[in-house]
Amino acid sequence: MSSITVAKTAGFCFGVDRAVKLAYSEKGRCCTLGEIIHNKSVTDDLAAKGVRIIDDPCEAQPGERVIIRSHGVGSDVYRRLSELGIDYDDGTCPFVRRIQKIVEKCTAEGTLVVIVGDADHPEVQGIAGHGGDNVTIIPDTTALAAYLKNICKKCKKKVAIMPQTTYNINVWQKCREIAEGFPGAEVYDTICRATGDRQTEAQALAQTCDVMIVVGGINSANTRRLYEICRAHCGQTFFIQEAADIDVMIPSGILHKGDLRIGITAGASTPAHIIKEVRNHMSEKILDEDFNFEEELDASFKRIYTGNRVKGTVAAIGNTEVVVDLGAKQSGYIPIDEFTDDPDGEMVKVGDEVEAIVVKINDTEGTVSLSKKRVDAMKGFDDIIKASEEDSILEGTVSAVVKGGVIIMYKGVRIFIPKSQATVRRDEDLEKLVKTVQKFKIIEVNAQRNRAVGSIRQVLEAERKEAQAKFWETAEVGDVYKGEVKSLTSYGAFVDLGGIDGMVHISELSWDRIKNPAEVVSVGDILEVYIKELDPEKGRISLGYKREEDNPWVKFTNEYSEGDVITGKVASITPFGAFVRIIPGIDGLVHISQLADRKVGNVKEVVNVGDEVSAKITEIDADKKRISLSMRALLENSGEDAAEEE
Repeated sequence: MSSITVAKTAGFCFGVDRAVKLAYSEKGRCCTLGEIIHNKSVTDDLAAKGVRIIDDPCEAQPGERVIIRSHGVGSDVYRRLSELGIDYDDGTCPFVRRIQKIVEKCTAEGTLVVIVGDADHPEVQGIAGHGGDNVTIIPDTTALAAYLKNICKKCKKKVAIMPQTTYNINVWQKCREIAEGFPGAEVYDTICRATGDRQTEAQALAQTCDVMIVVGGINSANTRRLYEICRAHCGQTFFIQEAADIDVMIPSGILHKGDLRIGITAGASTPAHIIKEVRNHMSEKILDEDFNFEEELDASFKRIYTGNRVKGTVAAIGNTEVVVDLGAKQSGYIPIDEFTDDPDGEMVKVGDEVEAIVVKINDTEGTVSLSKKRVDAMKGFDDIIKASEEDSILEGTVSAVVKGGVIIMYKGVRIFIPKSQATVRRDEDLEKLVKTVQKFKIIEVNAQRNRAVGSIRQVLEAERKEAQAKFWETAEVGDVYKGEVKSLTSYGAFVDLGGIDGMVHISELSWDRIKNPAEVVSVGDILEVYIKELDPEKGRISLGYKREEDNPWVKFTNEYSEGDVITGKVASITPFGAFVRIIPGIDGLVHISQLADRKVGNVKEVVNVGDEVSAKITEIDADKKRISLSMRALLENSGEDAAEEE
């Protein structure tokens, strides 16, 4: 048995419905600036009621009210209406008005504007009229790629790219991919929700049907696009304007081939009664059943009220707002500042489901203002109350330092952490916590005021006790750890081994003699240390940092022997000689008697601190770690060599 499926999104969208109702509701003399919609049955009916069509404001007669259709007009038209003193009703579709505002804003900021669409379409002409010479109209992907490639060579200006509201959604996705490949390109998804839904549903329906019927005015751009989309997926696709066209345009043989799956969709300018007539006419040919399209259409929309907690699907993501399909006649908008305050909040993408609170309904413009963060806060506070009752641990990001403590965001809820509960040590800098993820417990809740107080410190102390217990169970002398330097004293550095601190004595920080640990390490440094001693009773851990392989004496004995000649700088001077730095950490003594081949009364007669000298290693005392050097030996050798040459 054959079946007929009518797309739920077929027919008037909110913008068209609003404009048509303006024309029908006008009690006095009125005219429309251009056809109110591209549908002959509607325009003929309005004409019969005395509603004229004019092409220019100056054609309006005295006392006649002008209706601006849903396609919108340029800013010059508003100016001329005002100058001529003509009263008017603005039926511009909210989606079209949104693009007009974007164009105005971009033009004021010096950003080039590209509209992807049909240059001859009244909507596109009206949008372009809000940017003047700053606007370029591009028809397709090829032209867009060529334009961007050319414009990027000529100037460094930003380019804002947006589609006509009724543009083919599949082609727009390709345009978007091209635009995103050019630096400086700002992409705005301005295909209206109803158009996007209608095209998506029509495509899905066409893929499952044997015959597709697309209903709409022959001059309707969005209906033509529906026809193109359906024809690409269903070979038997027919474009008709009214029920009578079925007998003329669809061969009767096609409808009597047995079980057929027939799909019907319609453009935004097609009235419900025409869709109903088409559906009923098709039923008479192949079926015998009753179907009320208007009732089905109304049933497909859900009613919403201020304060409602609603769910919807993300239809588009802009720079300042997220557009949400609520399944209602109105379009939902979540301003970016009402989306989330939580830095850990998940980013959404087109197609994701979101839950929000209805803040305001604008029936005039067909829009609904929403707040997602209010819902997040409601859900988050439920979790907070539960965590308080169960003494469980939560996790959130520190968003700011405030008077007396810090703020942690948890699922859209602000948790106050007093300074005394923010860190283990009271002298720690709270600013270092900002933008870090911290675990915390709830220590106080005021459910009536939706306020909560938390503690990071309680979690840290509990983790520290657990880590300490585990450490003492497993730690052994010689174990190697990597830890962060937490604090410095005059006698050493305290290193966090993971919940428990050990101390590196100043003598263990360097093979050189140092006066202060800060000469070698700083708070925050990561050190590789090893356990030298453990005292579980007193809870003390002594750590070593110096490595034997780094011992300067070992390095010296591996590289030098008695009789070698070294070159180094004079490190210090005493009455009995000069100490010369051989390698870092190792000095050798040149006795005053070994400074020259003559008697020296004062060391400074021969050398000063910082002088670079050469000397011979005459003795290495391994037990006492002393090295004797002689500059005189080199002078004597030089004299002997000279004598041999003579």
